[in-house]
Amino acid sequence: MPRAALQERPVPPLSILDLAHVAEGATPADALHNSLDLAQHAEKWGYKRFWLAEHHNVVGIASAATAIVIGYVAAGTLTIRVGSGGIMLPNHAPLIIAEQFGTLDALYPGRIDLGLGRAPGTDQLTVRALRRHPSSAETFPRDVLELQAFLGDLQPGQAVQAVPGTSSHVPLWILGSSLFGAELAAKLGLPFAFASHFAPDLLLPALQVYRAEFQPSEQLQRPYAMVGANVIAAEAGEARRVFTSLQQAVTDMLRGTRGRLPPPIDDIETYWSPLEKHQVSKMLSRSFVGSPETVRHGLEDFIEETRADELIHRLSHLRPFSATALLRNPGGRS
Repeated sequence: MPRAALQERPVPPLSILDLAHVAEGATPADALHNSLDLAQHAEKWGYKRFWLAEHHNVVGIASAATAIVIGYVAAGTLTIRVGSGGIMLPNHAPLIIAEQFGTLDALYPGRIDLGLGRAPGTDQLTVRALRRHPSSAETFPRDVLELQAFLGDLQPGQAVQAVPGTSSHVPLWILGSSLFGAELAAKLGLPFAFASHFAPDLLLPALQVYRAEFQPSEQLQRPYAMVGANVIAAEAGEARRVFTSLQQAVTDMLRGTRGRLPPPIDDIETYWSPLEKHQVSKMLSRSFVGSPETVRHGLEDFIEETRADELIHRLSHLRPFSATALLRNPGGRS
């Protein structure tokens, strides 16, 4: 019945979150070339957005200089929206981000998104190397407003402006994995993306808070919620095997031994302990792995459960199926 109900309303768009994974035996250049190739296929297959994430000091992720990678992907595509999922704003001065994304918008008008998070995207030693103050996250709401002002229209008497950036109105998103992000997005009237692909526990409460407390803004008149998932679609056995790469990577993260994306293995049970299996499975509970039909049914139920306006999925290093293979008649609401 959930799938029948889904047919009664528009099917939401599908988008892709890419971490520019560096596989074992590969280089960061390989990962970035693969990201562009994936974006070009996503554009052809009907995906709405292609987002990249800011991480630092992670040898298995090549998108640390996120704005540069977004420009590389946008230059190699034509119509798909390209953006950040996200920029960790407390790592940066709002003016710098306004200039970077104002420049991207000037080069690729109408195609750039700016998703914002408040986590460091790294470990505490690297936080210090970034010159980030321990209390930086506390100023996140104020920094978002400052960034929004730099991207807005020039005000009388405004002495500092982003060039390019002023009057670009690059659309902002708030990213989160807790109620804090939901509340802030609602208060500012911004679209909200929940990181349920790795932190699913508060997904439904956060969506409820966001929708209940949403205040319309110049950018957005009604709530718009995007939810994250991990998706690997292939023949069932192959998909499960490919999924072991992500399972190993998350296990390694919990062990504090992050490395490059490992190749699949035949038996994941030999890799993790029972406790690790429980922890990793909980983190990856919003994962849809199997045949295209199995994945499609899972995603349709997930969308019905969350009433998502858009779904963004993270992939391992498996080529994705087209959007039409994963959802019937994708496109839906913008």
